[in-house]
Order: sequence, then structure tokens, then C-alpha cells
Amino acid sequence: MLEYEYRELRFPRGTSRSVTRQALTEQAEYGKWELARVRLFPDGSRNVTLRRKILRQTPLM
Repeated sequence: MLEYEYRELRFPRGTSRSVTRQALTEQAEYGKWELARVRLFPDGSRNVTLRRKILRQTPLM
């Protein structure tokens, strides 16, 4: 069973799409995060949920 850890990012109203895209690209490249959900609120702010797999190592015997 895969387990994930989650991170939420909030971008305030007025943040351009290019700035948002650049921030998410950096998270994906360097932190190995993937996009799980984007919520756009009526005030124009965005709430982005990122996830990445939790890799558990099994002990070698």
C-alpha cells in the first residue's frame, strides 16, 4: 500500500500564473512533489495540495 505525505501551498490573490507555475515546478523538480489538488477561491486565491510517496526501507536480514 502506498503512503503519501502532503503539503499545502496558498497563493494569495494577484499572484500571477507564471509565478505559481514556477513555484510548483521547483517543488516538483527538487522535492519530488506531485500535484494532488488545486482549489481556486472566489477571492482569487489558490490553495494547492502537493503529495509525494513515503518510501519506507525494509530491514535486510
